[in-house]
Amino acid sequence: MEQNIQMDIQRILQLLPHRYPFLLVDRVVECVPASHIKAYKNVTMNEPFFQGHFPGVPIMPGVLILEALAQTGGLLAASGMENMADKLFLFTGLDGVKFRRQVVPGDRLDLECGNLRTKLRMCKMDAKAYVDGKLACEAQITAAIGDRP
Repeated sequence: MEQNIQMDIQRILQLLPHRYPFLLVDRVVECVPASHIKAYKNVTMNEPFFQGHFPGVPIMPGVLILEALAQTGGLLAASGMENMADKLFLFTGLDGVKFRRQVVPGDRLDLECGNLRTKLRMCKMDAKAYVDGKLACEAQITAAIGDRP
């Protein structure tokens, strides 16, 4: 039977090295280690990037949507490991990136990653971000699990 894990912000902070303002995952609502994960980020007007992207027309930068997906993938990878304290989840590539709609203050950015393949210390995931059930961004993310210096 698959084990479904949920994570609050305290657990996320234990697993990811990111901190404000660069932590881009608020909660994990479903995680089955080595299979898939569903999480979200509440997008608010007080995000520091909205001051310059773009004044008067706040839009979440696409690279930060991809970073939120990568962090979600890192949580998926960490969920199946005994000890992540001495490890880092390192972004190594993106394929098939497509942006389908804008993400703006007030949106809940739903983040989903599915494990496509894991080999040695490399993993490849199918990643998608949604707002109100509509696809906002999709990509295949590759990453490596490395040792912390």
